[in-house]
Amino acid sequence: MDKEPMTNAGYTKVTKELEFLKKTERPETVIALDEARQLGDLKENAEYHAAKEKLKLIDVRIAELNDLISKAIIIDPSTLPHTKVSFGSTVDLVDCNSDEEFTYSIVGGVESSAQNGLISFNSPLAKQLLGKEEGEEITATLPGGNKTYEILAVYYKELEL
Repeated sequence: MDKEPMTNAGYTKVTKELEFLKKTERPETVIALDEARQLGDLKENAEYHAAKEKLKLIDVRIAELNDLISKAIIIDPSTLPHTKVSFGSTVDLVDCNSDEEFTYSIVGGVESSAQNGLISFNSPLAKQLLGKEEGEEITATLPGGNKTYEILAVYYKELEL
């Protein structure tokens, strides 16, 4: 079975979504489906078909979240040394060609959000940063081509998800 590393914040986010779906969203959709069923002819009943489709999507998401939770390995990055880039590290980079600076935190796949500076440990950039230290230069092979970065800093900071 594959394991899915995540921070405690990521685990909390996933379990809250699961709880919301099970306790609120699914029961409300079942009620809407029942109400729509009572409206008569099911072939012509758009509300019925929409509620049925929504219920199917909710059940699929519940199954995905249950699977994710069963694979979860919670890692507390605050307990890890961040002298080298590792899971949970925040990394300040500068693009050696454009002088543009970036800050990324390396997290589990479920927590990743590139626009918020959270990249999965499985992403091409994170894989090439892992194990590197402050001051090192890396040439990363990325989907958009090769980029050369200098690592300005490696540290730990608490993440808000």
